[in-house]
Amino acid sequence: MTQHDSPALPAHRPGASRQAPADPSPSRTTRPWMPALLYTLGFLTLYLLAICTPWGQRAENALFGLGSEGSEDAWIYPLSGSAYGSTPLPPLELSAKPTLMVGLAVIVVLTLVRRCWWPGCAALGVVILTTGGKEVLKSTLPRPDLVGAPENLLDQGFPSGHTAIPAALTLAAVLVVSPRIRPYVATAGVLWLACIAAASATMGGHRPSEVLGATLLACACYGLATWLLPPAAAPGATRSTRALPVITLTLALAIALVSGARSDTLTRSLVSAATAFICAALVWYAAVGRPAHTARRTRPALG
Repeated sequence: MTQHDSPALPAHRPGASRQAPADPSPSRTTRPWMPALLYTLGFLTLYLLAICTPWGQRAENALFGLGSEGSEDAWIYPLSGSAYGSTPLPPLELSAKPTLMVGLAVIVVLTLVRRCWWPGCAALGVVILTTGGKEVLKSTLPRPDLVGAPENLLDQGFPSGHTAIPAALTLAAVLVVSPRIRPYVATAGVLWLACIAAASATMGGHRPSEVLGATLLACACYGLATWLLPPAAAPGATRSTRALPVITLTLALAIALVSGARSDTLTRSLVSAATAFICAALVWYAAVGRPAHTARRTRPALG
């Protein structure tokens, strides 16, 4: 009679029964709808508080009474394109549309070269939704005169078109460039945005709420685009040196202070600089500050 050997049993490892296998399915945080919602709520809240309340209108209208009415006292005036024969700093004055067209062309070229079709479409969507949405909102959102303001302060400028262009192009660029250079592209875009936002506010072309509104609109469009992207195409973790955020925001603050400075009023200069710095911080956080949302979640080991 032949004796059959019993099948070998796997060796028991302490704690093995208490550890669940990794969950291969993407977590529910793969598509982060919360940032898009928060930026949208911020946009609406800013509009309601700054434009639809008497004290919000008084606060912003009072800034125009500080210093002279013109923009000649702004330090950045020679680069604004307002001076006769001067070359505007993109996208100020008549350089707005050419800047937008060049930015869209660069995004298309990067998409074709890197063959990143989904991120490229998302990047184009961010720019088109931001700039197109700005035009629609400017013509549809009312600006009621609640405080009897002078006629020259009744023009609708919410949100700012000049600020929307660098904000949208920066957020679009980080979608189509290589992850290795993404932080540095975001840095360049944030510094550009800080300059343009401060200039738009300090020269009287736009109120602080209009500058902030354009930035929040761009961030909301970026959040929507990254949420709708397939998980495999969504931007992953952005790794950079620990000093880069500090350096970027410090430089953004310095640029905002210089670009927002006026020779006739310190208060208006500081408000413009603070507004531009907040815009820069919002775009930096949207583009680089959030963790990757394509990572798959695994169950933690127990015990």
